Amino acid sequence: MNIEELYEYCISLKGTVESFPFDAVSLVLKVEGKMYALIPLDSPELQIALKCDPEKAIELREHFPCVEPAYHFNKKYWNVIYLNREMPDEEVKKWICHSIDEVMKKLPKSIRSEYYKD
Repeated sequence: MNIEELYEYCISLKGTVESFPFDAVSLVLKVEGKMYALIPLDSPELQIALKCDPEKAIELREHFPCVEPAYHFNKKYWNVIYLNREMPDEEVKKWICHSIDEVMKKLPKSIRSEYYKD
């Protein structure tokens, strides 16, 4: 997966909005106003930081060497996936969707119901 494919996939997900709230090179992807991913555009290696269930975060780190605790994030909930290593693209997409689900869990039921409708 390259940067364009990663971006196109993320932006295609329901309700995704992009912004640069931190600086000009840290692409933040949000759903319902909450961040679910960060892509550092200046990184020498393509990567994405994603929110994750705490138990699954540890499992992912143990199973895939390309997954590490996210730098500058709460390491209990956030992982970085280095995309051009051994994780298949479909697996990366699965974890991007999982990140959205983790963000949605914290929102009011009315917002969740509306988001997951369809």
